Amino acid sequence: MSQVHTLRLILGDQLNAHHSWFRQQDDGVLYLIAELKQETGYVRHHIQKLCAFFAAMKGFADALEAAGHRVRHLTLDDSAQYEDLPALIRAQLQESGAQRFEYQRPDEYRLLAQLSDLDLPVAVRQVDSEHFLLPFDEIDAHFERGKAHRMEPFYRKMRVRFNLLMADGKPLGGQWNYDKENRHRLREVDWASVPEPLCFANSVDDILARLERHQVTSIGTLEGPLLWPVSRAQARELLGHFCRHCLVHFGRFQDALSNQAPHHWSLFHARLSFALNTKMLHPLEVMEAAIDAYQENDDVDLAQIEGFVRQILGWREYIRGIYWANMPGYEQHNHFDARRPLPPWFWSGETRMACLKDAIDQSLQYAYAHHIQRLMITGTFALLFGADPDEVDAWYLGIYIDAIEWVELPNTRGMSQYGDGGLLASKPYAASGNYINKMSDYCASCHYEVGEKVGERACPFNSLYWHFMERHREQLANNPRVGVVYRNWDNRGDEERDAVLERAQWCLDHAEKL
Repeated sequence: MSQVHTLRLILGDQLNAHHSWFRQQDDGVLYLIAELKQETGYVRHHIQKLCAFFAAMKGFADALEAAGHRVRHLTLDDSAQYEDLPALIRAQLQESGAQRFEYQRPDEYRLLAQLSDLDLPVAVRQVDSEHFLLPFDEIDAHFERGKAHRMEPFYRKMRVRFNLLMADGKPLGGQWNYDKENRHRLREVDWASVPEPLCFANSVDDILARLERHQVTSIGTLEGPLLWPVSRAQARELLGHFCRHCLVHFGRFQDALSNQAPHHWSLFHARLSFALNTKMLHPLEVMEAAIDAYQENDDVDLAQIEGFVRQILGWREYIRGIYWANMPGYEQHNHFDARRPLPPWFWSGETRMACLKDAIDQSLQYAYAHHIQRLMITGTFALLFGADPDEVDAWYLGIYIDAIEWVELPNTRGMSQYGDGGLLASKPYAASGNYINKMSDYCASCHYEVGEKVGERACPFNSLYWHFMERHREQLANNPRVGVVYRNWDNRGDEERDAVLERAQWCLDHAEKL
């Protein structure tokens, strides 16, 4: 075998089989894929997240080797001796004799900083990951640091640029956005249409043993095989399942919430975010497959496919733009100066609030919750409660299988917690129990009464909502999307307002008992 002249690093979220690196075989190029202790400990991760990343990395290493490339895959057993990623790279360069080091630009600022600060005695080259649709070098042309940007104008530009759901330069159907048609509650009559989710049976016993051997702490559970896709073949199978069985009702029920419907943890959601965020699938590939299914199936209407395309072409690319335009520093925003620690039941699900119990139990069981559970259930409670956004970030970043900082941080600190003061969202996503009752069947089985604002059985969301609005009145009253609610509040009598705020204060002081 020829001498190694180039060492190329592949991170755990860079499993892109179609990267230009792999178009040619060269025995002088050594690909390095390594499990790292630093990646297991920057937050406490869900056990399924740890297993899925490590299993996907091993599968990718095996696939590269089978394709004729030279690969060095290191497990924790091999890499534990190195303090961090730079130490590992220096050691591997020395051991291999490579005179050149190459890496794909990381999608997390902390990793980019580590690699950018490397002081190596060899030539270093950074290349693009060749995954996102908006080139990294164009982010500054669309997003300005410290300036508010909205998704919709960006989304429309991307639709035109990639000619998706367009006809003669105009949006298919005559309008850009069908969001108003995508807010249906899932009723019992709809339950029969909920498909059984496609789950895999990946054995990760060796990874579990390794994590235990290296004393890696985690959250959540894993009972039996890992259900998530850990190879490109499995990811494509899951994409096909979505197109065949879920897309027909995806848009209509994408905001729906349930703890009663069959397969309520998955409903009509694609669950492709882990495969996308590890780059096993390309976003254009995913959208084109869904559009093909829409064109071939008369039962799939435009609102369903537009809602799906908007999440990937619009929201996913937009979130990445917000992240990179404002890093570093975005992770320090705390607009409402929120300081409360999260209640302990965020890690156990042991709460009498049915909506939160379902969302947290599901997250602990599957390392997954869909976007409305994250935004309007756990996220809204954390917002109303005044939870420290550092804790909120760590919880979301750790518990969800698809959570990587570039996508988690803007969604959590920006969208969910309004910590950035409106750089991302035009208003805080504050809501009372009425929203949850409108979009779900949670309230019927809850210990609390969704129609009550005061008293021991009053839904905590109701009083906490008004407490939040009152304590942040100076910051919110002039917001045109929020200010109107204060007129309703001010028209109530002093006695009623005081009772609501007193109930809220009890909830804040005794959150562990809710």
